Amino acid sequence: MASESRPYHPQDAISTTLRATMVTTGAGALVAGVQNTLAKQNIGAMGVLTRSGGTIAVYAAMGASYAFAKTASANLREKNDSLNSAIGGFFAGSMMGLKIRSTPAIIGYGACLAVILGTFDYAGGSLTGYTEGPEVDQVAKKEFLRKNRRIPVEQTIAELGEGRGIYGAGYEERRRERLREKYGVDFTGVPSSH
Repeated sequence: MASESRPYHPQDAISTTLRATMVTTGAGALVAGVQNTLAKQNIGAMGVLTRSGGTIAVYAAMGASYAFAKTASANLREKNDSLNSAIGGFFAGSMMGLKIRSTPAIIGYGACLAVILGTFDYAGGSLTGYTEGPEVDQVAKKEFLRKNRRIPVEQTIAELGEGRGIYGAGYEERRRERLREKYGVDFTGVPSSH
């Protein structure tokens, strides 16, 4: 990967954790609001905090633990790779498992989220597909591909003159025979289409 050749620059784990916590707390509040709205009994507007407050707390804990573990492991290892996302994913999944209060759930959720986030980061970290870095010159790359795949015009004309072209040798004769059988017209005196 290109990131392995560049020197590592330490990141601020506290500010990254605070930003991620704010974002995931907002997402948790949104989910809690939806849960409150879909409840069968009328629990009021404060039900978002009183009834669904645990959802907000779990989302906040997951975001905070993911961001801190990912950034801290990157700083300790002095590498910025997909293993950091897997470590952060394990801690975030463990926070989700804490809500169930069983050790297998903690380890299972942690391992599942570690695999998902580690794989996602290893595969490029984007849902829109693979993108190359900004240091890759796209014009030079496309010119190279164009020159690499180009067939000289002389070779193409020579193949067409020999009757091979894109249809293969003997195509004109087979075509004339099919037209004669289908329409009953003889095309022997007609010059070839090449």
